[in-house]
Amino acid sequence: MDQNTLLDFEKPIAELEAKLEDMRDLASKNNVDVSTAIEELEDKIVQLKKSTFENLTRWQRVQLSRHADRPYTLDYIYQITDDFVELHGDRAFGDDKAMVGGFGTIDGKTFMLIGQQKGRNTKQRQMRNFGMANPEGYRKALRLMKLAEKFKKPVVTFIDTPGAFPGLEAEERGQAEAIAKNLKEMFKLTVPVICIVIGEGASGGALGIAIGDSVMMLENTWYSVISPESCSSILWRSWDYKEQAAEALKLTAKDMESFGLIDKIIPEPLGGAHTNPQEMFKIMKETILSETAELENLDTITLKNNRIEKFSQMGVFEE
Repeated sequence: MDQNTLLDFEKPIAELEAKLEDMRDLASKNNVDVSTAIEELEDKIVQLKKSTFENLTRWQRVQLSRHADRPYTLDYIYQITDDFVELHGDRAFGDDKAMVGGFGTIDGKTFMLIGQQKGRNTKQRQMRNFGMANPEGYRKALRLMKLAEKFKKPVVTFIDTPGAFPGLEAEERGQAEAIAKNLKEMFKLTVPVICIVIGEGASGGALGIAIGDSVMMLENTWYSVISPESCSSILWRSWDYKEQAAEALKLTAKDMESFGLIDKIIPEPLGGAHTNPQEMFKIMKETILSETAELENLDTITLKNNRIEKFSQMGVFEE
């Protein structure tokens, strides 16, 4: 693990892993048999990981969802597709770098893949606007979905945003209208739509590409109307209560599944997606293919009706 990107609860695990590496180096250099000690330490690391990650608080899962080494949308797209052709522009204003999309082939099957993209360094973060899309980003996403519908290709969206961009220029260009139109039009799409929260799922910024037949979340992600920090600043006029806010918001994948707001939780490798990206890519690829195979068995009318019915039932309360 990179010491610079370690979260507090990852540090005890990293310390043991460092000891394990030292032990292996010592055995290699001095030709000493310490295999028993190495096995014991490996077991100890696995047990510590299990106990740590099974008992994370909601705030800790929020921290994991933002981990600097966590795979982003384009990481998944380039790793799970055999080829990917990125498409640009909303044909009205410009090309939003915070929203990416295009056709890609997974095991010989063509998909339209769309998602918010964050940056890894300062320059990339500025270019990608920290994954916060402007109206043209949502209009581009809808244009690509309509293109997929035209050619009868399934749509897969990857959700990872702290929210739609709240700047004045975004409001002037119709941010609310762009997101609202996406919601309306996604309900009517005649092709299978799979939506996956891979990191942060904040507010309308996430929902703008999240109306699907199968809505899933990775194990260490969050999905909520507001971030814990923003909630804390509104309720307590300070970010200091973000942990309490996270608990109150009940925003984890388990919470969302228990509320019936998502269909499935996608497991991550032990320790989080960032600890074993290749395994995560494999899980993602298998999940997309299996979900698509199920949805393609449904006719167009059933597909749309099921989608509308599912979202219509959310928030229904019966005494």
